[in-house]
Amino acid sequence: MELYDLTLREGDQMPDRSYDADAKVEAALALDRLGIAGVQAGFPATGETDRETLRRLDGRLDATVTGLARAVRGDVDAVVDAGADGVDVFTYLSDRQLRHVVDKSRDEMLEATRDAVDYARDRGVDVQVSLVDSFRTDLAVQTDALERFADVPVVNLPDSVGATTPATVAERLDALDERVDLSRVGVHFHDDLGCAAANTLVAKEHGVAKADVAVASLGERAGNTPLEQVVAGSASDRGDEMGLAVERLIPVCRDVLSALGETVDPRTPVLGEEPVTHESGIHTTAMLAEPSAFEPFDPADFGGQRRLLFGAKSGRGAATRLLERAGLAPTDDRVERALELFASEGPLETTEAVALLAERVDEK
Repeated sequence: MELYDLTLREGDQMPDRSYDADAKVEAALALDRLGIAGVQAGFPATGETDRETLRRLDGRLDATVTGLARAVRGDVDAVVDAGADGVDVFTYLSDRQLRHVVDKSRDEMLEATRDAVDYARDRGVDVQVSLVDSFRTDLAVQTDALERFADVPVVNLPDSVGATTPATVAERLDALDERVDLSRVGVHFHDDLGCAAANTLVAKEHGVAKADVAVASLGERAGNTPLEQVVAGSASDRGDEMGLAVERLIPVCRDVLSALGETVDPRTPVLGEEPVTHESGIHTTAMLAEPSAFEPFDPADFGGQRRLLFGAKSGRGAATRLLERAGLAPTDDRVERALELFASEGPLETTEAVALLAERVDEK
């Protein structure tokens, strides 16, 4: 399964955001270091910033650079004229969005989409189609749309409002697998129910061609599928690094966040500080001997670093092991003194704790 990153476009659609071209270009260059398959750099028909971003990225990335377009020729022109490698044409599929967003029939929208696809090809670029609100659309309608675009290499099925859970994703993909070739299907999830990463990993197990992701889930409402969680989950749980430079994952994501002026909550999986910081006495004692006792993966595998902290919560086991690291026999007196030092001077990281014991544990 290939990953296409939408951070530049979806992140820019969050409230009170307006990334300039410099920020978007810097973020795209960072993403390219991960080896990701594609970067959707913007929606060129909506403004000059996205057109400038695409022009400045032309020929600079190993990743495929795409732009978003409605099913109208003018939008396709905006993408192609800006120098993108490909066009992502989106169209509405569900009854509620056809009625309340575009006020058109399904046949009208699909005919317009066919025209946009053919026009993009005439202009010499690759094209994908996204069937908006796909997972709230009847299976028969979804299947018919996929069959109408059987000549399109990848047709994306967006869960546009994040209403789908892993069980539903599995059920729908199982049903589609009996009707179409899932190796030409892409998925696009939002995180409104907190299921985007899980949904994407379920889709991966079903053999879909691609998935849309965003760094730190940056995107509309609750955000999109978090890139870092999909990559770390696939690599650590399934042993599949997806052809990416996974050892760069965390540094690349942090570079993207820095370029866009974004931050993450300290408790954010994979990217936050707290998931790799341990202070509980039982946990730190065990992790001094075997870090995997209380972590799902070694943060270093993805370019991160764990932190063990020693302070008032530390127990005799941790004190004993740290004294041994300091080259000191863990006598009862030294263990008690170590705990006093941790309580008064902590929290301390491992190297600080060892240095403190070496210097002060035998003070009178």
